[in-house]
Amino acid sequence: MSNPGDADATVVSDIRDLARYLESGCKPPDSYKIGTEHEAFGFFRDNFAPPAYRPGNRPGIRDLLVAAEREGMAPILDGENIIGLKGGGASLSLEPGGQFELSGAMLGSVHETRVELEAHFARIHRIATPLGLGFAPLGFHPLARREDMPFMPKGRYKIMRDYMPKVGTLGLDMMLRTCTVQVNLDFSSEADMVTKLRVGFLLQPVATAMFANSPFYEGKPNGFLSNRAQVWTDTDNRRSGIPEMVFLEGFGFEAYASWLADVPMYFVYRDNQFVDVAGASFRDFMAGKLAALPGVRATIGDFADHSTTAFPDVRLKRYIETRGADSGSPAMMLAQAAFWTGIFYDPAALEAARHLVHGICYEELLELRGQVPRLGLETPFRGGTLRDLARDAVRLAEQGLGARGRRNGAGEDERIFLAPLHEIAAGGPTQAEQWLDKYQREWGGDVTRIFGEAAL
Repeated sequence: MSNPGDADATVVSDIRDLARYLESGCKPPDSYKIGTEHEAFGFFRDNFAPPAYRPGNRPGIRDLLVAAEREGMAPILDGENIIGLKGGGASLSLEPGGQFELSGAMLGSVHETRVELEAHFARIHRIATPLGLGFAPLGFHPLARREDMPFMPKGRYKIMRDYMPKVGTLGLDMMLRTCTVQVNLDFSSEADMVTKLRVGFLLQPVATAMFANSPFYEGKPNGFLSNRAQVWTDTDNRRSGIPEMVFLEGFGFEAYASWLADVPMYFVYRDNQFVDVAGASFRDFMAGKLAALPGVRATIGDFADHSTTAFPDVRLKRYIETRGADSGSPAMMLAQAAFWTGIFYDPAALEAARHLVHGICYEELLELRGQVPRLGLETPFRGGTLRDLARDAVRLAEQGLGARGRRNGAGEDERIFLAPLHEIAAGGPTQAEQWLDKYQREWGGDVTRIFGEAAL
């Protein structure tokens, strides 16, 4: 959501105001940027338990943030609690269960993303190691029960915690026990946005399968390759998944804004407080008819905040977020950024990708999404498997990155970051499959071994 003091106070009159806000994100292609957001589970190195905000007798998440603040980042507060940091176009924040998230700056190339990630990982080592903490990027917590996970002291999370059980069985697991990586990318026009959003949704099962990295549940194999993706099937289906309106004729900024206005609200932020309006209508808010805030009308800042409470597999803000991947190794984080950049930022690759997924109807897409968490790239698809589609998609990403021609100091272009995906698409194991093999062959059934091997 918007940081306190950063929100746009312009009052909203109707849906067209919301659509114009989304449309204001349009950029010329030569100004396109790449942003990454990734999460990781904290753990105590001596017993692998998740750290609380203030554990009492040992360091915790708050101590980590304070240590990072000493390195020059500005604190983000929720009441008296430091709940994040910002600086240099990036921010560090907390997910509900203490998952540590880097929301990276919008950068010009995947090479720059690698520099940013390496600096972040180095900082994590500097500040976490003296505290006895480590961080592991995995899609679902491999060990902890729901009741073992702490809750961070953020006002919006208390509201979500109370509301989630009313709308699905797995919402608290989503909040507390999942980690993701997403890539944020730009669009140039409404038509360009529509194409990218549709291609993104249609390729999301492929991305979920390639980046699957959550095969364990409370210390045992769970029968899924991406349990994180499975959790999203019963979190809150009014605000998540694949909205059908994206594929209807006439879809554009106004249609998305209208859909978002019908997503039930969680909160309104006023006077440094989160007001619980869970389940209320944003349309009523625009008309000043919220029971909790009579006469108060929604602003653009409120809409920006509300947009962060919708969780489709691909999310539209003033840029596009691709959201269907488990958190994973640094190499896979960069591979994801390279995959979507190659497809979205080269016109020929984007058009080829549009043709590649043409003909996948909405019902087939839903079926793929339902099967992928368990079957991954072996999900049946048109006489073959989803691996066939993955192979073609990775090839298109490679062509797009080659056409971009963004090179590092050694003369290498961004295609170097696709190496893990080429291997997987050709038949190699995903991260989840590698962990399962280690569990059976090397670890003797001891899932705690994953923390040391996955740690950043």
